Amino acid sequence: MKRFLIAICIVLSVLSGRSQITVGAACTDHYLPLLEGKRVAVCGNQTSMVGATHLVDTLISSGVRLVKIFCPEHGFRGNAEAGAHIASSIDAKTGIPIISLYGKNKKPTPEQMSDVDVVLFDLQDVGCRFYTYISTLHYVMEAAAENGKQVIVLDRPNPNGFYVDGPVLEPKYTSFVGMHPVPVVYGMTIGEYARMINGERWLKDGLQCALTVIELENYTHETRYVLPVSPSPNLQTPEAILLYPSLCFFEGAGVSVGRGTPTPFQIYGFPGLRGGNFSFTPVAIKGVSENPPYKGVKCEGFDLTQVAKDYLDSAGYLRIEYLLTAYRLFPDKEKFFTNVSFFDKLAGTDRLRQQIVRGVPEKDIRASWQEGIDRFKVVRERYLLYE
Repeated sequence: MKRFLIAICIVLSVLSGRSQITVGAACTDHYLPLLEGKRVAVCGNQTSMVGATHLVDTLISSGVRLVKIFCPEHGFRGNAEAGAHIASSIDAKTGIPIISLYGKNKKPTPEQMSDVDVVLFDLQDVGCRFYTYISTLHYVMEAAAENGKQVIVLDRPNPNGFYVDGPVLEPKYTSFVGMHPVPVVYGMTIGEYARMINGERWLKDGLQCALTVIELENYTHETRYVLPVSPSPNLQTPEAILLYPSLCFFEGAGVSVGRGTPTPFQIYGFPGLRGGNFSFTPVAIKGVSENPPYKGVKCEGFDLTQVAKDYLDSAGYLRIEYLLTAYRLFPDKEKFFTNVSFFDKLAGTDRLRQQIVRGVPEKDIRASWQEGIDRFKVVRERYLLYE
């Protein structure tokens, strides 16, 4: 599968008339000199690859003094399901300590930063506000600013970087699944996003960290990019990554997004849905979805795989028609929002939920986002590194 995805990425690059993208981690001549004589920590996971070699191994073979590894949600090897407890440990291959930045310890402590000079941050983001790697980025930058350390972000493409859409987060709904006043889909690489966090002084007390971004080569925001490595257990395909911003709202509702099936975030449904084109029965899958919604219960719903394939050839926008359709077909409307607080945190506002309940037409819901999107785009423009 990995070789197949890499092949797709190369084909897309050729078809678009561009050279193959070079990720920041592969530009070793740009950042290895910055690490000489420094005590280095890596914030990374299974996506932190330099070609076929993990960044950690690349650094060690280059003589870098690597003192520890920080890892985000899903763990260093990316094999823990969403929300699972991640324990700190020792990397079996290198013997380097691994410190989890998920759960109670989301932010490196002063003690954890005391023997570090620079944090090399290399995580593959998917360009969605509620995907928690940008929250981990925030806390790493904040800890660095508070303790006088440097952060170097090795930039990677955003597979959803070709559009900006969705409601902008309101401050009262700030959480680990949404820390900044940005739309659901923000159209920036993680390096650009780091520049925005710093420039807008979103860190605690308005601090700014010493930040360097190692830029991509041969990338623009119109580039359609297929990830060579899955960023998390339930985002295994290009289709799932493209559908994720539109389907993740269901995590706060009584609708399955296919966790516990071979195609999570490519399908949705619930028991008894009428009018769908697909059926599925979630089961426990170790390390991926061990207790998925509706486990062992047949669900009726929709398969969106082909729809996602078409995204590569279309202008991007957030597909809320899935949410509106599911609510319309749900038999007991009062039980649709199974976790109101979490749904509102995902949306970044309570207005979307209220609009759905009131039956506001899709075009009017979308129109209500526009003023916030327009304001955000002005801010975003200041931090873009690519066309």
